[in-house]
Amino acid sequence: MDKLVIDGSAKTPSIEFDAATGVLSLRGRSIPENSIEFYKPLNEWLDSYSGTPSTKTTVEVRLEYFNTSSSKCILDFFKKLERVNGSNTEVHVNWYFETDDEDMEEAGEDYKAIVGLPFTIIEVEEI
Repeated sequence: MDKLVIDGSAKTPSIEFDAATGVLSLRGRSIPENSIEFYKPLNEWLDSYSGTPSTKTTVEVRLEYFNTSSSKCILDFFKKLERVNGSNTEVHVNWYFETDDEDMEEAGEDYKAIVGLPFTIIEVEEI
């Protein structure tokens, strides 16, 4: 299965999903004009990946900011991962937030409470 690599921009996060390693990485800002359209290839890749996932899937989320429409797309993405978890893989989410960014810390805690996946909330100096 091919890697999914999308270069980030001022409005969209960089994406690197690697089926061989089981590492799915989102990094940067997520304020695209059309969130549903931006996240569509991620969900399609995840649909394919879910057929033959790595034995361990690690989701690395290092977002400095995301808008409301992105938050819904991110939740949908986590819900897809919920269905993958336990079938042939163990999914774990690492949610990073910058020191003193209470909004991003709370967002991670909210997703952790909503989604049935193990989350680790990690404070870092800089995203």
